Amino acid sequence: MFSDELIEKIRGAFLRVDRDADGRKRIFFDNGTGTLVLRRAADAEAKARVDWSANVGAIFSESKKAEEVISEGREAVADLLNAPSPGTIVSGESATSLLFGLSYAIGKSLDGSENIVTTEYEHYANISPWLELKRRGLVREVRFARLIKDEGVLDLDHLKTLVDKKTGIIAVTAASNVLGTKSPLKEIGKIARDINAYFIVDAVHHIPHGPIDVRDIDCDFLVFSGYKFFTSHGSFLYGKEEHLETLRPYKVEPAPDYPPYKFELGTRDQSKFAAIKAVVEYLIWISEQLVGPYEDLLAKYSGRVRSLMSAMSAIEKYEKELSKAMLTGYKDAPGLMEIPNLKVYGIKDINRLDERDPTFAFKVENIPDEEVVEKFWVKHGIALRSENYYSKVPEVYGVPSMIRATLVHFNTLNEVYTFLKALNEIVKFN
Repeated sequence: MFSDELIEKIRGAFLRVDRDADGRKRIFFDNGTGTLVLRRAADAEAKARVDWSANVGAIFSESKKAEEVISEGREAVADLLNAPSPGTIVSGESATSLLFGLSYAIGKSLDGSENIVTTEYEHYANISPWLELKRRGLVREVRFARLIKDEGVLDLDHLKTLVDKKTGIIAVTAASNVLGTKSPLKEIGKIARDINAYFIVDAVHHIPHGPIDVRDIDCDFLVFSGYKFFTSHGSFLYGKEEHLETLRPYKVEPAPDYPPYKFELGTRDQSKFAAIKAVVEYLIWISEQLVGPYEDLLAKYSGRVRSLMSAMSAIEKYEKELSKAMLTGYKDAPGLMEIPNLKVYGIKDINRLDERDPTFAFKVENIPDEEVVEKFWVKHGIALRSENYYSKVPEVYGVPSMIRATLVHFNTLNEVYTFLKALNEIVKFN
């Protein structure tokens, strides 16, 4: 568990953690749409953009430094994911663009008889690229593994029934961006390995919440976005080296024909690499503040990877406390499970907190979602939202939108308390 002193230091690392740019004091519970930006990431991005703005490939120092920044950024992401080398890290405009690019590259190797298996709780960034292959006749079918609606979890048994010898791709989210439910990645990965299908993981929502080890998961590809991870827009894709070597992405003719460069369209923005490196350095700083309960769990790691796994494990543990408080209450404020006239989606059993991230979707009976969100903001200064979040989840539950509160490790139990008091008041005076 983070100490109170460490939590205050963490909050001090973010410029807008207490007040927005207009000076309004508020609580930020909209992290699933994009986290607040780490101060050192913003500083690193600005410095790289101004000081090393020259393009790569020249002999002068500004160009050489830009190359160095990009290389260091790739190394940082590789260590974050425990990837085998920086050459397995591809950068892109967004997770959506990276997944579309990947789908086109894979589609060139398909004969049209294959099927793709995904789930009913995906973000459409991990659905639309595969549906596009079906529309173009490059695969026969896209199959959706069921969501067990009462529990808010994936029906793994149903997923297994959808997989056959013609399954070419299994694409799943690491955690639902609406429900917070984590996917059993290692089990799904084994299913993919058994039939020699590509195993693709969308880690955009899960990336700030816990450790990710691509070698342990044994995924073929994994994608995440910087703006969901305390820095700016721009995304990163891990790919197994053998796939990056053999796949043929769309590219301009003079571009390198070797990875990761052949997957990167256009000139790289060195400032984004500087910023992601700064986030990694921040996580290492967190690891240095911890008093060792994670050492036994991390024996297989060393160096910077060990420090990153330690920090992310500590974040995950702290966020479980936030989740428990959200569900069961804090101080004298009843939790989500105790508030009447409230529909809560996703895992609600506090004995299953290992299976969820601190993401909470709900609806208040007889009050439109937008009205609830407005009350939270105008009266209580709590920032969250209501929409479909580009997710298939609202469709599955038969609603156009849900209210969503998404927390990360700079949020506090006192903020949870304020949120719950506000929600109880909104429901009470309905």
